[in-house]
Amino acid sequence: MILILVAAVAIGTRGLSERVRAEIIKSLEKDFESRLEIKTLDVSLFPSVNVTGTGLVLHHKGRTDIPPLIVIDRFTAQTSLLSLIRIPAHVSEVRLEGLQVHVQAEAEKGAADGTKPPKAPSNFVIDRVIADGARVETIPSKPGKEPLVWRISKLTLSGAGPDRAMSFRATLTNARPPGGIETTGSFGPWQADEPSETPVSGKYTFRNANLGVFHGISGTLASVGDYTGVLQQIEVKGNTDTPDFALTIAGNRVSLKTEFHAIVDGTNGTTKLDPVIAHFGRTTVTARGIVDTTPGQPGKIISLDSRVQHGRLEDMLRLAVKGPPPMTGAIAYHAKFVLPLMNEDVSKALRLDGAFDVEAAQFTKPDAQQKVDKLSNRGRGQTDDAADDVVASNFRGKFALRDGVMHFTDLAFTVPGVAVQLSGDYTLDDGRMDLHGMARLQAKLSQTTTGFKSFLLKAVDPFFSKKGKGAVLPIHISGTRDSPSFGLDLGHKAK
Repeated sequence: MILILVAAVAIGTRGLSERVRAEIIKSLEKDFESRLEIKTLDVSLFPSVNVTGTGLVLHHKGRTDIPPLIVIDRFTAQTSLLSLIRIPAHVSEVRLEGLQVHVQAEAEKGAADGTKPPKAPSNFVIDRVIADGARVETIPSKPGKEPLVWRISKLTLSGAGPDRAMSFRATLTNARPPGGIETTGSFGPWQADEPSETPVSGKYTFRNANLGVFHGISGTLASVGDYTGVLQQIEVKGNTDTPDFALTIAGNRVSLKTEFHAIVDGTNGTTKLDPVIAHFGRTTVTARGIVDTTPGQPGKIISLDSRVQHGRLEDMLRLAVKGPPPMTGAIAYHAKFVLPLMNEDVSKALRLDGAFDVEAAQFTKPDAQQKVDKLSNRGRGQTDDAADDVVASNFRGKFALRDGVMHFTDLAFTVPGVAVQLSGDYTLDDGRMDLHGMARLQAKLSQTTTGFKSFLLKAVDPFFSKKGKGAVLPIHISGTRDSPSFGLDLGHKAK
């Protein structure tokens, strides 16, 4: 009897295989609302169910004017007859080779004109899908936007089916900055009408990301966080740690940590940051903005509004100036920050517009501080014989950074007895200065020295005094940050 049963199944396999083949095609087309093309499909039912195929292509809603929704070079599936006749049918394992998924973002639509009819349950559930080497591409609805591509070196899905959420574990290779991403989570149920509305959630770990691919910065970044939403709008919360962050222009390494909240458009990579909070040294920067692309231009552009309320000047200078910070003090600033991420040095590509306020600043080099102390003493009318006081400097001003050159306007520098107003340029890479302005002294010129010099200067006091009070001098600051040069700028007219 057993031999007769086996022979009957073997004889009927060919006809049953055709029915299974037709059912597979019918189910895929219904569940993904797509037209199916397939080069080969072989079904074997004895001693277990095995399905193999090549050249599978699913055209979403039959469209051929856009990339196909799914492309699979080769696939294999295994299950048992008992699992196959369950409702829904269960497939034990599916392996996919050369999987490509193209998600077309839908353009904004008006209000819905009715409730969608409930979908019929799927005809099958796959217990496990292995699709190593997969490629997922999301295609923006706006013309000119670059597609967002995810290359997934390892991917395992559990409980897969178009009408249900499936759990996943994946390993991705991030392109820029290069590094490995490990992520686990849930994906689905699949939204056949609008794939970009498919839910996704999970946790991620990003390790050993080399920031050196962005010219002008260096460091190794790590990040952990979680995400939830739909493909077209994913909310991400996480933090980053870069213990050796540096701007190449300075070369000083600092420990940079951030916490962030972001809304990511998974169809084109546009990311809204609200906020990013960065910590280095004793300084905290809070920033809000967007990371986006420009149609027709390579790379991305970071546009941020950044603020520091109770920061430290030495922390900021450690990032921007070679060697030890030349000054210490308290700083507050507000700046518009625009950085195109292209093959260009960050210090040249970065654009800044803002204002700053520095209080109680002092130079770290004794000779530089002594010059400021003497300037203050002379401005108050103290002579060389008077004891030098150690004074603090206050700065404030507006700035604009373009092509590695900082242009200052309304730059004010004050110490006891002296108030200086300047404008001009400062070059980041070599520290060259070219600043012009006015210095207003509390004392008259003749009171800044003694003896015969003081006697001679009394004759010119009226020319450099304003309303009979202290001296007003046009000045020019040149040289470099390490060796500044101060002098009179007699061609400059006082305001």
